Amino acid sequence: MVVLVTGGAGYIGSHTVVELLKSGYDVVVLDNLSNSSAESLLRVEKITGRKLEFVHADIRERRKLDELFRQYDFSAVIHFAGLKAVGESVAEPLRYYDNNVGGTITLCQAMEAAGVFRLVFSSSATVYGEPEQMPILENFTVGGVTNPYGRSKWIIEQVLEDLSCADPRWSIALLRYFNPVGAHESGMIGEDPDGVPNNLLPYITQVAVGRLQQLSVFGDDYSTKDGTGVRDYIHVCDLASGHVKALDFLENHNGAQVWNLGTGHGYSVLDMVHAFEEVSGCKVDYKIEPRRTGDIGECWSDPSKARRELGWQAQRSLHTMMADAWRWQQQNPHGYEHS
Repeated sequence: MVVLVTGGAGYIGSHTVVELLKSGYDVVVLDNLSNSSAESLLRVEKITGRKLEFVHADIRERRKLDELFRQYDFSAVIHFAGLKAVGESVAEPLRYYDNNVGGTITLCQAMEAAGVFRLVFSSSATVYGEPEQMPILENFTVGGVTNPYGRSKWIIEQVLEDLSCADPRWSIALLRYFNPVGAHESGMIGEDPDGVPNNLLPYITQVAVGRLQQLSVFGDDYSTKDGTGVRDYIHVCDLASGHVKALDFLENHNGAQVWNLGTGHGYSVLDMVHAFEEVSGCKVDYKIEPRRTGDIGECWSDPSKARRELGWQAQRSLHTMMADAWRWQQQNPHGYEHS
């Protein structure tokens, strides 16, 4: 079976392509490389010993999509392509809605025209906003998001649910990620942020490797065990395997289904710093800064629905997340382009 992976050269996309190739799927990656590198796909081929097809294009290019669907007999699409920086989305909302929402609509129109109705969508726990209790279940209220990035994910979920209600041929998985970290155990592919990282762990590893001077910890006055924000960090390879499980599930189930992909455990910022220091032997200099607008104190998942329905659960420990992230950073101190 051939799967189209949009945004497949990115962080989560490239790790998912590894899982797909290992599971026997053939893969075509479509990516505009706006925040990713084609080098990641060359490394995926080395890791798996298998070839993939790469198409340099944008999901908003309908003509290109139609050509692609004519060329390949796709059984399904896994859709990662999208802009993802919260701060940037606040500054450029139209760009985010055009790319994320508009791009998804164009993709679905091309899929429908080609008779392909199986879709796995890369959503986010940001759709829950600030829940009143933890852990977060899939039936919690969604939509109370605080930025255009999160709102774009929520709008796309609404579009896809409406689509599945209108046409029973659609089988759609909405995967709500918590906080992906780590890298492939080979150290060959990992998180390669453009500029200053938005996410905690690559910021920590770049401080440790000397690219950044110190870590800013935003807020130490939350109602958590040490006052710093608590999140559900999940190894990117565990997250990737969840996509393959969802794809398998959709073969025999129609409609739109929602799953949390997380570990079910919350770790504070300082937990992460101390765990990294223990694994790496490096001291991470950090400074407490005021809270950031829109940040919530704690956020972690109840992943039992995915365990029950998909037969999936996160396997890798916090220690493994740190060790793999550090191996990637050491082997690729400046990311893909300068390794």
